Amino acid sequence: MSNSAYIELSVVVPVFNEEQNLSNLHHRLKVVCESISSSYEIIFVDDGSSDATLLGLQQITDEKAFFLQLSRNFGHQIAVSAGLEYTRGEAVIIIDGDLQDPPELIPALYAKFKEGYNVVYAKRNKRKGESPFKLITAKAFYRFLNHLTSVEIPLDTGDFRLIDRRVVEYLSQMPEHNKFLRGQIAWLGMRQTEVLYDRDAREHGTTGYSFKKMLNLAVTGITGFSDQPLKLVTRLGLSISVLSFGLILYALYSHFILDETITGWTSLIFAISFFGGIQLISLGIIGEYLSRIHQNVQGRPLYIVQNSNHPKHQQQIIR
Repeated sequence: MSNSAYIELSVVVPVFNEEQNLSNLHHRLKVVCESISSSYEIIFVDDGSSDATLLGLQQITDEKAFFLQLSRNFGHQIAVSAGLEYTRGEAVIIIDGDLQDPPELIPALYAKFKEGYNVVYAKRNKRKGESPFKLITAKAFYRFLNHLTSVEIPLDTGDFRLIDRRVVEYLSQMPEHNKFLRGQIAWLGMRQTEVLYDRDAREHGTTGYSFKKMLNLAVTGITGFSDQPLKLVTRLGLSISVLSFGLILYALYSHFILDETITGWTSLIFAISFFGGIQLISLGIIGEYLSRIHQNVQGRPLYIVQNSNHPKHQQQIIR
């Protein structure tokens, strides 16, 4: 990185319908960044908001705060990836715009970075304002995912973390459309550590992560970092084949040797329904992997930036 482009700290903030949080969010981030260095930038990524979020971003009068307006809602992970592509900092913070993750933790993350760590992730000690269902399912998912994969993804963490310039550059070499950034960062290895914190409840608005989006992210994490579901389908198919062959042999033995014919319409329908369900589930698992391959080979851009006041965007327009 040239000296003219050098920035010590970049902050990437994906926002979706966060008009009520913007003013407080920007103020807290600005205070925190200035306490670390005068060389920083804050990049807000508007992921297709339907409220006045974009207008609020355009009205921020701060020469070190920039916005990217994506052409539509591409999803949280893509929005973060877009922001990372525009960063210029040696250290990069990823933080959501709902203020559940406190900006005041950033100096602690940065202090660990100065000790030589490439990744410093914020680990949740407590999660306020979240339902028991979400807490239980989140905890179960990450433990289940670590059981399936050889990559150890830190438990009880989100995307709130610091990554250095090398990690950002490696992430840019991972062009898959089905992003699971916390898994990709864990896959990179290098020196990683944690900082504990208590996550706050959301002050304004509602979460953009619906159950459907959470489920899609879970499927992306599993299919992107584990082939165990495919191996399970193979083992299940082999087991059922062996079982079916054994039942056929038993039916023939009963009919010709014992002179007894196995009857039972109900059991037959049950068996057909059960094995039919297993087949459909197996096809669905295979289909998830094929769908991700299909999306990645199409060659479409990961996202479209419709408007931005960031210097990198202005340079692209000039070219």
